[in-house]
Amino acid sequence: MTNIIIHGINGHMGQIVLDIATKDPEINVVAGVDPFGEGNYDFPLFASMEECNVDADVVVDFSNAAAVNELLKVCENRSLPVVLCTTGLSDETISHIKKAIKKTAVLRSANMSLGINILIETLKQVSKKFCESGYDVEIVEAHHNRKLDAPSGTALALADAVKEGSGHQYTYTYDRSDRRQKRDPNEIGISAIRGGNIAGIHDVMFCGEEEVITFKHEALSRGVFARGAIEAAKFLKNQQPGLYDMSDVIAAK
Repeated sequence: MTNIIIHGINGHMGQIVLDIATKDPEINVVAGVDPFGEGNYDFPLFASMEECNVDADVVVDFSNAAAVNELLKVCENRSLPVVLCTTGLSDETISHIKKAIKKTAVLRSANMSLGINILIETLKQVSKKFCESGYDVEIVEAHHNRKLDAPSGTALALADAVKEGSGHQYTYTYDRSDRRQKRDPNEIGISAIRGGNIAGIHDVMFCGEEEVITFKHEALSRGVFARGAIEAAKFLKNQQPGLYDMSDVIAAK
């Protein structure tokens, strides 16, 4: 049994994590943390991690980028493992992660879905041949109209996978509206769409002279991310201090 605290429990993703967790016989939710609203739960709810005095094995975080530094501070002080699912983190927070992993286990992935993480590994393997053959690389991502950051962390992770696999020193271009010039072959174009209730769509396009090869991932609901986070919590429970990602979860299965 893995005892978890859900950080950001009253948010949309926090509620999805709670729903999936309560149906998993290997997971026990012992507390929730959220500064906004109240909840009729059968476990205690706290306004902050600092106030949370409940013992747990792992924290699962789907909160807000502004709340992650406080979360890391508490987890670091208590040697409490944490699955970080919040995106759009600042450079300051990323530096804090590097400090926290000396005292506790932190799992952070741009995307918690199994499919996306397999796609990342696939891109590392295939991109070299495409890029050496002169194919242009474009990434298009689409999310719901409430997503705050753009481009998505997943789109950047996919671009990083192409860059790593190809061994090419690409730069990332997010907007071409301020220029009138030919496309630079040394760039990866990354475009973001925001609308409706799109859970997440990512297309990685290798564009050649006479063909386009597209690798596509579409999340049919945000439950796929919550399920990944729950599996990550089970994995992280007994890990030593350090930085982990979903590839470690997949490898352990």
